[in-house]
Amino acid sequence: MTPVPAYLKKVKHYWTSDNSFISLMLMLLFIVFVLPIIVSRESDTDMLQNIFLVGLFIVGVFSAKESVHFWLSIILVSIHVLLRIIRFTDNPFQFLELERIVIILNLGVFILINFKLLFRDQEANVYRIVGAVNVYLSVALMATFAFELIHLHFGTSIAGNLELRGDDSDFAEFMYFSLVSISTVGFGDVHPDNIQAKMISSFVSVFGILYPAIVIAKLVSISTKRN
Repeated sequence: MTPVPAYLKKVKHYWTSDNSFISLMLMLLFIVFVLPIIVSRESDTDMLQNIFLVGLFIVGVFSAKESVHFWLSIILVSIHVLLRIIRFTDNPFQFLELERIVIILNLGVFILINFKLLFRDQEANVYRIVGAVNVYLSVALMATFAFELIHLHFGTSIAGNLELRGDDSDFAEFMYFSLVSISTVGFGDVHPDNIQAKMISSFVSVFGILYPAIVIAKLVSISTKRN
């Protein structure tokens, strides 16, 4: 039987390799595009959301190559799981805002880890392009929880042709608006309703314009130098 440390070493090796970008993309595509549909159609999807979020953060733990990112990811994942356990018990204190803050911080570390993996060894290939898309989707996901945090704290964030309940079922609406903002599509059916949401939306839109241009230029430059 393979020893546990050796097995974990193999898992870590996989998640720090180029092949892992494909697996991560499949996970992100489900969270970003499929999970919102499930949330909007089913009444009790809290557990499903938690499973995929915790799974994504655990991937971040195994993807971390620097010890500071590794331990920071472990600490944030542990806090996230603890807050979720508290919420799923009969405890009257749910810490909804703190929970979103921890998720945003965790996604921030996750994005940093994957961005560093994207440009490691100064190599450009198809897997790195997939990795660049993963960072793009991760930023959209982080913005989703930023909009949700604003709504929980100020009582409003986005408005329009939607109905927010103030719980996890709003994930679909916030995810939709985040994708509309980062892609700069701007259908107009949903719009930011306060200055905080406007600034987040503007930042995400600017990121959506500049990020592809900068990353593509960087990858082309690396490919040209290697050739």
